[in-house]
Amino acid sequence: MTDKASLPYRPCAGIMLLNREGKVFVGQRIDAMVEAWQMPQGGIDDGEDAEVAALRELGEETGIAADKVELIAVSPEELFYDLPDDLIGKVWKGKWRGQRQRWFLYRFLGDDSDVNIATAHQEFNAWDWIAPETLPNVIVPFKQQLYREVLAAFAPHLAR
Repeated sequence: MTDKASLPYRPCAGIMLLNREGKVFVGQRIDAMVEAWQMPQGGIDDGEDAEVAALRELGEETGIAADKVELIAVSPEELFYDLPDDLIGKVWKGKWRGQRQRWFLYRFLGDDSDVNIATAHQEFNAWDWIAPETLPNVIVPFKQQLYREVLAAFAPHLAR
């Protein structure tokens, strides 16, 4: 088994996308063995700016173009999560122990018709808008604390 403590965290960007009603975009992961939803997120390439990565990932996962969103806030610090022990060495070619993520809060300026999850490297098989406070209930258990931290970071902007 791979020694978890010896592995670094994968640099990532996460996107909390709010619609006009204050609900958050979530996608149902296509590769999950259990029903698991998440907000768009993904790796930051070497030398890539975190916000550039966030907008790239948003497009890759949802089909939403950068001109359909407006930046509201950025998490004041990176947030971390660890993979469960049974996934260490099995995902991401065994290179990472979890992720360190910079989160971005965007307002969605488009319409639902601007969402297209049937992308070149499709990650979601369904999508929805949900109330922010329900996010920790729909994510895989090992990311629940991370989602609570994202909600806390953006709480001033989520109040209606």
